[in-house]
Amino acid sequence: MTSLAEHLVSDELWELFRRVVPETVVVRPQGGGRRRAGDRECLTAIVFVATSGCSWRQLPPVFGPAWPTVYRRFARWSQQRVWARLHRVILDELGAQGALDWSRFAVDSVSVRTLKGQLTGPNPTDRGKLGSKIHLAVDRDGLPVSVANTHDSLALQPLVMGILPVRSPRGRRRRRPTKLHGDKGYDYPYLRRWLRERNITPRIARRGVENSQRLGRHRWVVERTMSWLGGCRRLHRRYERKPEHFLAFTAIATRLINHRRLTK
Repeated sequence: MTSLAEHLVSDELWELFRRVVPETVVVRPQGGGRRRAGDRECLTAIVFVATSGCSWRQLPPVFGPAWPTVYRRFARWSQQRVWARLHRVILDELGAQGALDWSRFAVDSVSVRTLKGQLTGPNPTDRGKLGSKIHLAVDRDGLPVSVANTHDSLALQPLVMGILPVRSPRGRRRRRPTKLHGDKGYDYPYLRRWLRERNITPRIARRGVENSQRLGRHRWVVERTMSWLGGCRRLHRRYERKPEHFLAFTAIATRLINHRRLTK
């Protein structure tokens, strides 16, 4: 089980996580009491739930903490925006190494079947059944830099505004790509104007004019990243009632993708 734990949360990932969540020291003046479950054990169990897709109650006891403890830690870290802060730390490391290519970004979305919860709607690709959409913005190599959960016409602005200022090998931080590729779902005149006002060249397929296949030679990287999200089986179907928990699992999946590139 030690090898499995190291595979789920490596020493490098744990060092980055410690920058976001410092060690918690519990002092009981009266003495006694049970030992607090370790953060690394809880993080390993959370990553196992995300990648395996099992329910909280099915969490194997070999990780140490009981499933209610792991769930409470997950809910607390999600409320404290730990995953967003981890995202910033990993992106800064990638940017400092020059691993982010800002010359061309791509956006796309995937629908996830949903059983319950907020931020849902009819899925046109699944006979109108309830679903949630995950929108991703990735760099030229397919590294996810921003995530959103809304309709296509409303997702582009949050995606671009959600790109964090990232360190560069030299010079100032950067947060805007040179070009942005998208399919016809993002073809709205006001979005094109909005991108140009921010010095971003829109490369969005036009409805009834351009063939999406021509621009697809640049957008395939975001489709590949969507397939990488399939490694997080918790996203195959949404079981979370709370939208912040669903977005937290999406964030964990994208952080794992970026961390794999960081350790290559």
